[in-house]
Amino acid sequence: MLLLDKPLGWTSNDALQKCKGLLRAEKGGHTGTLDPLATGLLPLCFGAATKFSQASLDADKRYRATLWLGRRTSTGDGEGEVLEERPVALDRAAIDAACARFVGAVDQLPPMHSALKHEGKALYEYARAGVEIERESRRVTIHRIDIVEWHDANLVIDVVCSKGTYIRTLAEDIGAALGCGACLSALRRTGSGELDLAQAVTIEALAAMTEPEREALLLPPDRLVAAWPEVRLPDDEAGRFLCGLRRRVALADATAVRVYAQATQAFLGTAHITAGELIADRLLNPIEIQGTP
Repeated sequence: MLLLDKPLGWTSNDALQKCKGLLRAEKGGHTGTLDPLATGLLPLCFGAATKFSQASLDADKRYRATLWLGRRTSTGDGEGEVLEERPVALDRAAIDAACARFVGAVDQLPPMHSALKHEGKALYEYARAGVEIERESRRVTIHRIDIVEWHDANLVIDVVCSKGTYIRTLAEDIGAALGCGACLSALRRTGSGELDLAQAVTIEALAAMTEPEREALLLPPDRLVAAWPEVRLPDDEAGRFLCGLRRRVALADATAVRVYAQATQAFLGTAHITAGELIADRLLNPIEIQGTP
């Protein structure tokens, strides 16, 4: 797995294909699409790590968003046609109250200028062609909104939210709650689950490295599930688990665990525990495991 700092203007697939070429990878995928407008953390999975990419897709996300208060645009960001401009006369209490309104479970209508797919194409591709696609609202959870900076029409917030949250929509909603309107002028993803932007590399830096230096940046697949409880199996049990056989364990039920071989410390895959049975979900092949039991 590679943690990439996606550049502005690139699609997530553009970034993936570039990194696949630099790493000579045959199989790869990204976990959690970022719009071309957005920069920041884009975890890329290659080879065996793609088996566990859903964990990152499902993880909570963290963003730093810059709002342009007093301006509404056709795209919800600074690139669209200006629809309305209003004076901004606010105090900190009003901003705190407006942000607090959107903490918790909220319904959002996916914006047309987003990477959500319809018949294989991102919605922003339809929007750029002047085509409106019917969408359904979806329930998301915003865990926290922290105000980082506020000066006149510039408001910077940190957001922790569930997967599928549209920060562009949140920016517009906050603007509406304030009565002045708002659009998104910048967006940067700073975290995905346990993964953090501080560990990410830019495409420019990656391209300037030698092949061994690039390979040294790759993280093991179990980093994707580092927050899950771990189970360690004796060698004989680990071998049977790798064959897909259920194993008896004296452990409480769990919806998701990561499984290791006790002696070699090798990561074997993921599983769940039901009624004292460890049941495999995603397994590595023996040739994908270092120190296979």
